[in-house]
Amino acid sequence: MRPHAAARRSLPSSPFYVAEPPPAPPIEQFTVRDQVSHDKYGLGRVIAVEQNVAVLVDFGAETRRINAPYVKLVKL
Repeated sequence: MRPHAAARRSLPSSPFYVAEPPPAPPIEQFTVRDQVSHDKYGLGRVIAVEQNVAVLVDFGAETRRINAPYVKLVKL
């Protein structure tokens, strides 16, 4: 059996060199009664918050639970 080869390292001058991945953006914090906009559901109001897990949003015609990270949800 042949031993596995070691992972190759890129040189700092290489276009493929990545020192370390950029830090993830912080999860936006919502509070009850915040007005929000969602790409798919439109305007709404936060009615419940589960810290760093999900928010419950009333969009008028329907209520949706949006899980973190809130990619398509923007606080107004």
